[in-house]
Amino acid sequence: MSVKTPISDFIDEITKKDVVRLFMPGHKGVEITGPEKYDITEIHGADSLYSADGIIAESEKICSGIFGSKKTIYSTEGSSQCIKAMIYLLKYFKQSEKIHILAARNVHKSFLYACALSDCEVDWIASDELNSSVCSCRIRPETVEEKLRNKKYDAVYLTSPDYLGNISDIESVSDICHRYGALLLVDNAHGAYLHFLPEKMHPLDLGADMCCDSAHKTLPVLTSGAYLHLSARIPDYVAEKAKDAMEMFGSTSPSYLVLKSLDVCNKYLDEKIRDDLRKTIEQITKAKQTISDNGWKVCESEPLKIVIQSPKSRTGYEIADMMRRNGIECEFCDKDFVTCMVSTFSSEKDIRCLVKALGKNNEKETRTLPKVCVCETKMSIREALFSTSENISVDDSLGRICSDVKVSCPPAVPIVMPGETVNEDAVELLKYYGISGIDAVKNRN
Repeated sequence: MSVKTPISDFIDEITKKDVVRLFMPGHKGVEITGPEKYDITEIHGADSLYSADGIIAESEKICSGIFGSKKTIYSTEGSSQCIKAMIYLLKYFKQSEKIHILAARNVHKSFLYACALSDCEVDWIASDELNSSVCSCRIRPETVEEKLRNKKYDAVYLTSPDYLGNISDIESVSDICHRYGALLLVDNAHGAYLHFLPEKMHPLDLGADMCCDSAHKTLPVLTSGAYLHLSARIPDYVAEKAKDAMEMFGSTSPSYLVLKSLDVCNKYLDEKIRDDLRKTIEQITKAKQTISDNGWKVCESEPLKIVIQSPKSRTGYEIADMMRRNGIECEFCDKDFVTCMVSTFSSEKDIRCLVKALGKNNEKETRTLPKVCVCETKMSIREALFSTSENISVDDSLGRICSDVKVSCPPAVPIVMPGETVNEDAVELLKYYGISGIDAVKNRN
């Protein structure tokens, strides 16, 4: 039986009827850039995202069945909205005056803002590797267990996959978390497709209690379409609060263009994606081998990423420029890495173009990765973000308390956390990533 697409069907019907649009938006369905006729608001029959009981509720229920979740909720504001909702739901579930979270350092800045708004206390896990990237934070399950053994935490928070395609051992970490009474929350923004691989790789299938997926990153969904997934371990009274949590951090005018694309994607996920993934991953695997044979260091990563570490004499920026001259735009680059994101809608020709553009690399030695800093916490995230601050030069920042998120953009992974004291390693790392100024808590005289 074919999967229904109730949101898309309703919007298509409205466009066919040529209804007189005495409702928002102001373009009234007139094609100015192209998709206006499909862009509606919460009119009669269109349901309402945060109090859904019609076509949106039906579509979300279909999606939940596809992913095997207790509850899946649509976001039209990306995983950022879902991350904030997860932290709120954690606090609602635990009903503690102060929530304590253990988190790997490579978090998206939306996590920090969520913790500030919910007044959560965060202890950071640094990478077990001496040299790494700010985009990555490889954590051994044993490290998580040691932390949980020594202190009571309400939740563990991981980002997996990360911007460089590294995947955490979610199954082992989830077992440890549940043994110590902690929830496992996962930012799976880059891994919505993982549920549809032959082996278990999606956090929900490996024991995570809550996770977010940015559908738009790897699935055929418009930008800012995402999912919040709740597992069967989440109590009903918490799951029933999920819509309220999303509404707390979302616009009252969600995009129906995004909702339509999420709705139509359900059909693709149910009927085609598995076979398409198999073919695409075969092509990527061959391409990675060819690129490696051509002398480039191809990093181990999740299946839909091709990550290249820069040779010593060239930066990732220079490699990205070379690719750009050949008509290819990568997802991310910094001094050390180039990340290319492929999907089932990438053609075989696209992948061949990448291989050809990279050509041969005769330099075997790769760039030495910078030392990722671990700074001392002096304030809570909330206190730091709400403190009076001033922007100062990184050269003058040694010993000052960071008051806001400083990231290497993209991927919005903080170098120094709000509330941490800037040390010498942090100064060097900020300069390494080209950041010249930092917001610091204003000294009180």
